[in-house]
Amino acid sequence: MSARVQEDAAGKLDLTFEDLGEQSLKNIARPVRVYRVRFATVENTPKVEATESRPALPLPEKPSIAVLPFVNMSGDPEQEYFADGIVEEIITALSRIRWLFVIARNSSFTYKGQSIDVKQVGRELGVRYVLEGSVRKAGGRVRITAQLIDAQSGTHLWADRFDGSFEDVFDLQDKVAFSAAGIIESTLQAAEIRRAADRPTTDLTAYDLYLRARPHCRSWDRERIRSALGLLERALERDPKFGPALALAAVCHHHFHTIGGVDDPAMHRRAALGYAQRALQGAPSDPGTIAEVAYMHGYFGEDIEPAIKLIDRALALNPSFYGGWGISGWLRLWAGHLDVAVEHLQTAIRLSPLNPNATQLYGIAVAQFIEGRFGDAIAILVTALDELPGHAGIYRYLASCYAHAGRLDDAREIIKRLRTITPSVLPNVVQSQRPEHREFFLSGLRLAMSEAG
Repeated sequence: MSARVQEDAAGKLDLTFEDLGEQSLKNIARPVRVYRVRFATVENTPKVEATESRPALPLPEKPSIAVLPFVNMSGDPEQEYFADGIVEEIITALSRIRWLFVIARNSSFTYKGQSIDVKQVGRELGVRYVLEGSVRKAGGRVRITAQLIDAQSGTHLWADRFDGSFEDVFDLQDKVAFSAAGIIESTLQAAEIRRAADRPTTDLTAYDLYLRARPHCRSWDRERIRSALGLLERALERDPKFGPALALAAVCHHHFHTIGGVDDPAMHRRAALGYAQRALQGAPSDPGTIAEVAYMHGYFGEDIEPAIKLIDRALALNPSFYGGWGISGWLRLWAGHLDVAVEHLQTAIRLSPLNPNATQLYGIAVAQFIEGRFGDAIAILVTALDELPGHAGIYRYLASCYAHAGRLDDAREIIKRLRTITPSVLPNVVQSQRPEHREFFLSGLRLAMSEAG
């Protein structure tokens, strides 16, 4: 975060800053003074700091659990993504059990590589139980060890080891999730077990390619997104009905459309919607796939209501779905339901309290911008931009916000920085069902562009 960003945020939000000195940053020609920001999320969401004094979060009414990153015991750093994928699948399986409150991967993975005090983890994440373990993949064999701990007392409640061939990895993941859940609650509803065990693919090579593609797709870097699409195309050659892979391919085309500066944005729109439709057919009961499809329809479609119905369906299947609540917040924002949008974005933040949550914060800032709360919106947008420096949409809203606030020099500077990312200052799509909201945003952006020349 730059010194100017610190000035914008100071006094408007509950932030602390660590001075990292002058550093060279991407897209900025000269060295700037950089600060690391610790952000206390909006309104009633508790503050998160990278210190031992993070405040304790209250326990939810439901049994609550965090799954920490499993240790990669394979002796090969290249297998780290596989161990992480195992944990994410366990989190997904647990999340689909309705009576559990499950912390999202983004927050539990902030403890990756650290020496863990489970009592402290329980306080910081606001959970009663912590699941930790290890993964060893050697040749065609996989071993998963896991232990469930009561985070309040530190008592070990259960531990087990699960061995199998690589072809058995999905069954091993399910056994870990259901064994842990069974210790927390002795009676599981059979329908929930079956639903949580639904697998969108049985092709392990396709699954492996999908895992490799995910971080590239989410990077907002053009070349990495192209790499992700290449991996996903190989996965889909093996399993054309692999719903999550189809949904991720739709996300990649959405990112190209959002960044702008592409030869044929209409092609990316068609591709995104085409992949989304195939994804829903391939995985009609997978909450993650349904949520991504809802986002595609909300972003590209003319009517927001079908997208809202889809995201409500995803959240009914998985009430602890961090990403689903975030997407729901954005869809409500585009529908003009600002209060509900902020509520759902804050729910996502509570489900992942240690994650920077830049996307959710960005949405909250857009709601504040529409309400004319420019100072609050600017403070959050510059914080979100620090986390997602390649996100063209944040630059656009920040430039419009500065312009409406009368800070034309700052608006001009943001436009210049935006042009280092994309030649398309104006977005291909403005996702709002309210014409007055669209015009409010675009009028500020046009003013910023005229000032920048």
